[in-house]
Amino acid sequence: MAAETVDGAARGAGAPSDAPMVDIRGLDVTFHSKGRTVHALSGIDLAIEPGEFLTIAGPSGCGKSTLLRVIAGLTEATAGEVTLRGTPVEGARRDVGFVFQRAALLDWRNARGNILFQAEMRGLPRAWARERADALMEMTGLTGFENAMPYELSGGMQQRVSLCRALLHEPDVLLMDEPFGALDALTRENMNVELRRIWEATGMTVVLVTHSVAEAVYLASRAIVMGPRPGRIIEEFPIDLPGHREYEPTLESPEFRRVSGRVRELLGSAAHAE
Repeated sequence: MAAETVDGAARGAGAPSDAPMVDIRGLDVTFHSKGRTVHALSGIDLAIEPGEFLTIAGPSGCGKSTLLRVIAGLTEATAGEVTLRGTPVEGARRDVGFVFQRAALLDWRNARGNILFQAEMRGLPRAWARERADALMEMTGLTGFENAMPYELSGGMQQRVSLCRALLHEPDVLLMDEPFGALDALTRENMNVELRRIWEATGMTVVLVTHSVAEAVYLASRAIVMGPRPGRIIEEFPIDLPGHREYEPTLESPEFRRVSGRVRELLGSAAHAE
């Protein structure tokens, strides 16, 4: 596709070329339910640049997933402002893709059918969507599994289908909420390598939430650590590692050890503060 997406909006339209893809200023989120008030996020200031791979680590319940949902327009901010491509986020956005913790595939549809469900929901042109789905399946190593049903796919393969579904409409931002947390360690490592390769090939803007320190540092061009609820950013780390990263050599590098050690230290302090 050219610069114009199938939704009819030019990528980056409405914002200067040097503006952040996502700009968050003074974000607070408070929930009220059954007489209980939960202050989920407090004073979040964050600019996410076009083409950046940002990872977010933090203790359980610190509001990481809530932050993703605010960016997507699925959760409303209590205070502050969030803009995407220079326009305020005021409801669910069509220019984001979202990969959840579980693949959540439709049992009665094969792999291609699950991916194309996105096209049906958005009213995308059928021929374009099918061509796009086939290209994504090739890019993610799903060629030959187009007709496989979900029960015939491993957990890693199911998440590949979920990733293709999220990318089908060419979103400006891909949001990922602990997408590999349910996978075994080896499959998770392989998916990390695959996701990093896809990001290198596409240059998309990615924001990924994770509990894994290794995942947060290996994948990111920048990582942030959040403190316990109400969630706030306590430190950020530009990742000074090569753009193309082999997995094992990266994990053995001094820079990886330095950053991951500091992230673990911060997460340990956050856990004691809860």
